Amino acid sequence: MRTHLGELPARQHLSATPVPAVAPGGTTPLDPAAGTPVLDVVIPVHNEERDLERCVRRLTAHLSGTFPYPYRITVADNASTDLTPALAAELPEVESFRLEQKGRGRALRTVWTASEAPVLAYMDVDLSTDLNALLPLVAPLISGHSDLAIGSRLARSSRVVRGAKREFVSRAYNLILRGSLAARFSDAQCGFKAIRGDVAQRLLPMVEDAGWFFDTEMLVLAERAGLRIHEVPVDWVDDPDSSVDLLRTAADDLRGVWRIGRALASGRLALDRLRRPFGDDPRDRRLSGVPSGLARQLVGFCAVGALSTLAYLALYFLFRLGVGSQLANVGALLIATLANTAVNRRLTFGIRGPDRAVRHQAQGLVVFAIGLALTSGSLAALHTAAPHPSHTTELATLISANLAATVLRFLLFRAWLFPDRGAAVPYDVDHPDEYAAHAAHADEHDEHATHPDEHTEAHDAQLRSAR
Repeated sequence: MRTHLGELPARQHLSATPVPAVAPGGTTPLDPAAGTPVLDVVIPVHNEERDLERCVRRLTAHLSGTFPYPYRITVADNASTDLTPALAAELPEVESFRLEQKGRGRALRTVWTASEAPVLAYMDVDLSTDLNALLPLVAPLISGHSDLAIGSRLARSSRVVRGAKREFVSRAYNLILRGSLAARFSDAQCGFKAIRGDVAQRLLPMVEDAGWFFDTEMLVLAERAGLRIHEVPVDWVDDPDSSVDLLRTAADDLRGVWRIGRALASGRLALDRLRRPFGDDPRDRRLSGVPSGLARQLVGFCAVGALSTLAYLALYFLFRLGVGSQLANVGALLIATLANTAVNRRLTFGIRGPDRAVRHQAQGLVVFAIGLALTSGSLAALHTAAPHPSHTTELATLISANLAATVLRFLLFRAWLFPDRGAAVPYDVDHPDEYAAHAAHADEHDEHATHPDEHTEAHDAQLRSAR
């Protein structure tokens, strides 16, 4: 099943009137939570009767003294069996929401989806994170600069007090995310995050996990969809009485990483193929004289080319131990070319699925023949000039010939193997319909390429009905 964020509106500064500390002409403090809230802070709880009231009092005092917009505090009780539900209902400063099933992710998804606030946040009930980071956390979302914001305990300027065990688990987990899912955010598990409401409405239905992995899955999908994630260094003090089962949570998280990794690899969550969700992205603007995507493709092609060249040279020296230079060159270049075509097809030019894969490899072999002619011709010329050249001289000749072949290969890849399927239409705030129509046409084309049999069957059915 392919996922789609749809068209999100351009980021804008939220229009909200700051709440004065006192009523005009008087001394009676105004209720900062009055009116439609700009910020909805959710506190997910499960059996937290001991800490809930202290948390709410402290958070209310902080928001009323520092936050300039209307706000709301919502306690999301997920299947507590102690006095937490009754206590949450009695607190005058908060709204309470009761769920009959456990799961922090389930609680956040339910409350965030139902909230009308344009900025949604959550924090753990123990308030391990210093609340002075709350305004810096949500300010980029209010201003329209970012889409999500996370507190990071692993930033250089963060000040963290916790045991060695939790420190090791946290850093190891984030290394796993970077290595397996290519995540670029630094701290997935800090219980201090915020998201714009319009983004949450589109993103949260795609998040499957209902437990502790909810945060990580949301961040990975957001990053793959091109959303902007703001990170705030936080001061954080570990709660020694935390009831979190580290071993069970780690096992659940690793299963979640495996599930997301498989979905991304198979194309089921092809979020990186989506159109950028905001029309104000400067990358959507056409530059005169610069073909669409040229810079990105050049960087990708050079990176893949560097790796394939190293592989080619290693294979050449390996084959050279048993055969002559010409045969070694043919074998090494053939293997390197097949791998180079496959990787460039997937990463540089963004083509997925088996459609036309064989054709692309056949065309890649034509490019291989051209590269072979250049490199073999260079070797032949070298051996004609010097019948017994050193390996160093052979290597220098091959590198020079490969540089020329690389330039030609990129031009052939871009113009012949993987041509742009349609001219990019830059976003124009005055003519959004043209951009939307082009994006819809491109998505239809991608869907047809991914599932050609479904489209063929539908077309045949229409023909039979016409008859």
